[in-house]
Amino acid sequence: MIFLGRVCGVSDDLVPDDLWERIAPLLPPQPARRPRHPGRLRVPDRVALAGIVYVLRKGVAWRYVPASVVGCSGVTAWRRLRDWTEAGVWPRLHTELLVELCKIGLLEMDDCAIDGSHVRALEGDHVGPSPVDRARPGSKHHLIVDRRGTPPAVSVTGGNRHDVRQLIPLLDAIPRIRGLRGRPRSKPTRLFADRGYDYDKYRRLLWWPGIKPLIARPGVSYGPGLGKTRWVVERTFAWLHQFKRLRIRYERRADLHQSLLELACSIICLRRLRTSS
Repeated sequence: MIFLGRVCGVSDDLVPDDLWERIAPLLPPQPARRPRHPGRLRVPDRVALAGIVYVLRKGVAWRYVPASVVGCSGVTAWRRLRDWTEAGVWPRLHTELLVELCKIGLLEMDDCAIDGSHVRALEGDHVGPSPVDRARPGSKHHLIVDRRGTPPAVSVTGGNRHDVRQLIPLLDAIPRIRGLRGRPRSKPTRLFADRGYDYDKYRRLLWWPGIKPLIARPGVSYGPGLGKTRWVVERTFAWLHQFKRLRIRYERRADLHQSLLELACSIICLRRLRTSS
């Protein structure tokens, strides 16, 4: 009884009720047990999610997840992460939280900022020689945020991928966010970026859907307002890298690392919802 209470307490700490209430309806149904040979009891989804969040926060290897503390082994948590990634759980969770923020006026999509950040990586998908780490294997996190620093989209590429190449794909990755009135919102009005995005071709690509590019030019000061708006993306990168598993990319599969990024963004969105209540 003491062990069960301890597991439930840790699970509630890693997976609070407000997070579980939002993710539980999105999870795929559990497979039916065979009547004659049912096998071992399936680990509850909430406990498996606690194992995933534990790895995301602590940065430990999956095999070192303490089953006596979390309630399940790291292998079980990894398998559940893989299954839920293939079921598309994490993008839907992120979108639902963005919609909640939009409905209460905490998602300001008029002004957005975009940037990229290098992380070291093992060999795997979307890994390349990093130009800022002596050509060691690395990846890049590409992030777009609203005026408050809320991340509507995030992606991962190889470390040798130029930031500007992910400008349009990252904008296209923003989901259609429905508010209380009007059409669903999926594009910002103004986009702030540093000099790494200063290409006339991409400026034209931004103007075509009606996005005003506010991009710094080489040799020219940022100008009034640019630095005041763009710093929020650096702060959101700091929030993301507080999740230790994202500081160095250990997952060889890019889709699993992308899932951890989306889960971290969902937790950031949930924190903003908590501050509003």
